[in-house]
Amino acid sequence: MPLSPEARSLAARCEPRVNELARRMAREAFEELPGYPELPDDVKDLEIAATARHGVRLFLRHVGERDADRPGSHRLFRERAAQRAEEGMPLHLLLRTHALGTYVLWQALRDVARPGEEAALVELVDVLLRSHPAIVGAVAETYLDERSALEAEQRAQQRSLVRGLLDGMVPPGHVLLDQLRLEGPALVLALGVDVPPAEGPVAVRRRLRRVQTVLDHAFDVDVLALLEGDGGRVVVPADCAPPDELPRRLSRASGLRVRVAAVRADGPAHITDAARTATEILRIARACGMPPGLHRLDDVLLEYHLSRRNESSHRIAALLDPVAERPELLETLRTHLAHQQDRRATAGALGLHPNTVDNRLAKIAETSGIDLSSPRGTALALAALLLRDAEA
Repeated sequence: MPLSPEARSLAARCEPRVNELARRMAREAFEELPGYPELPDDVKDLEIAATARHGVRLFLRHVGERDADRPGSHRLFRERAAQRAEEGMPLHLLLRTHALGTYVLWQALRDVARPGEEAALVELVDVLLRSHPAIVGAVAETYLDERSALEAEQRAQQRSLVRGLLDGMVPPGHVLLDQLRLEGPALVLALGVDVPPAEGPVAVRRRLRRVQTVLDHAFDVDVLALLEGDGGRVVVPADCAPPDELPRRLSRASGLRVRVAAVRADGPAHITDAARTATEILRIARACGMPPGLHRLDDVLLEYHLSRRNESSHRIAALLDPVAERPELLETLRTHLAHQQDRRATAGALGLHPNTVDNRLAKIAETSGIDLSSPRGTALALAALLLRDAEA
């Protein structure tokens, strides 16, 4: 609906005061807002004042033109919102400047209104209040989009640094590692998660976000995590021990069975080795059939030693070559060793009759020559399984 001539005349009396209003907003009114006085002077006098000036002129154009909402009218607001997001200005402070700017403009209209122009003033306030939501919406949308893009970029850069550090591609002392707050000893974790085969990528990401949250709360720091669908690796930038209940808390949060291997690194130079050790502990604990929980090197000390490669490794691994084409035999052997060679427990875990387990173990002994009834044979079978898993 077109504005009355009285309303347009009232608005026109504000036009000579555009620069004055912009300075007043940037240098007086906004100073009341928490955090605003700390902003640099050039930001206040140039960018914020220019944005305020644009806002006043945009309002006056709304009054004088029917097509004031043409494309691009909010472009400057969006550009400034992106800049403030990049600089780290809080969103609430940015939106408060726009709200307070609207109030200052209303005060200016009220001050220039003459007796008998009350109806014209109401018309202008109506235009002012109707245009404000569109501006605030454009500002908030742009700010949040920019912050989201910046945070995604920061996360990607951090993940790249953490991955390089864990894999030995970023040397200790590298200037970029200052961003990771790694100076002294740290704790390195390897996480293993049993994800259902039918789990979709969106559901997996949701579960991993819960895992990240639990880790941050458990150590009271922002841990550096590389989480994938089946687990991942974590660096805690602190000299601490993992809580014994950590796997249980992670399992409860994610709804999945989680196992955790923990190794202490004496400093940034030792993180790569600690990560390799933690990954090996996790693999060995899983291969030995240990239930999900918190695993340390002492928990798998013998198995870890047996799985180390040396000049005899290939010959030990080759002991199981005769049954390599029979996966059910290897699975029976793995389960039997994990259950301390209890034939009934092995049968229950595999859903077999105990006699079937006996027959399979006899076949393994016959074809491989490994005597599972002797300590030496048991150790050879375990070493062979671990070495073959490492090769796989």
